[in-house]
Amino acid sequence: QVQFVESGGGLVQPGGSMKLSCTASGFTASGLTFSQTSMSWWRQVPGKERELVMLIDRNFVGESYGESVKGRFTITRDNAGEKVYLQMNDLRPADTAVYYCNTFPPLDWGQGTQVTVSL
Repeated sequence: QVQFVESGGGLVQPGGSMKLSCTASGFTASGLTFSQTSMSWWRQVPGKERELVMLIDRNFVGESYGESVKGRFTITRDNAGEKVYLQMNDLRPADTAVYYCNTFPPLDWGQGTQVTVSL
């Protein structure tokens, strides 16, 4: 079973930066190859559906989803370590959410990491 452990969240002031990390495991046992799999970051606020934020394909090409994060968020990956990162700059209160990483399309969800943007 593929699993994801997200970390790096916390409290940050508006305009600040934060880098989230995701460590994946279980790919090989599940018959998948991390380096050949598109990976993604999602976020969710209470009462709303989880939304796709960023996607990175197996060729390291990243793509943002949603006008609100374009130019501010960057997704990267480390295939050797089976990790995915989300660099978030110029954070806004509207970015407050629980952030999750996953494959794309997604498999089972991890616990996520809470990001709170506030004074």
